[in-house]
Amino acid sequence: MPKTFYTERDIEDLFARGGHSLVVGDDVVLTELAYEKARQLGVQLLQPNDTPPAAPVRPYLSQAPVALKPQVGTPAPTPRLDELKVRVREAVKARLGTQIDPALLDQIIERVASQIGLK
Repeated sequence: MPKTFYTERDIEDLFARGGHSLVVGDDVVLTELAYEKARQLGVQLLQPNDTPPAAPVRPYLSQAPVALKPQVGTPAPTPRLDELKVRVREAVKARLGTQIDPALLDQIIERVASQIGLK
């Protein structure tokens, strides 16, 4: 199903025509400026939760860890967990440089490793 995108101008036009609410679902997307303009004008956004467009959806934080199933056949060699963490840390630092806090990066790596069953 195609999505309908609303911009700041679309919200202004809706309000000028007397519209005071907008149903926002999976097929309706608001830009950040449209979201802010709706808030400024008092246009009620009817949606399941009050999440601004730029807010990331992180379902993996509330899901239970997924246990890895053993594969039948010859197991592939796996790097040691410490080596894997170092490789991930270096790859992230190479990509983001000084934009990330090293302590926070270590916490994220630890959380992901434990959630996917690495010990």
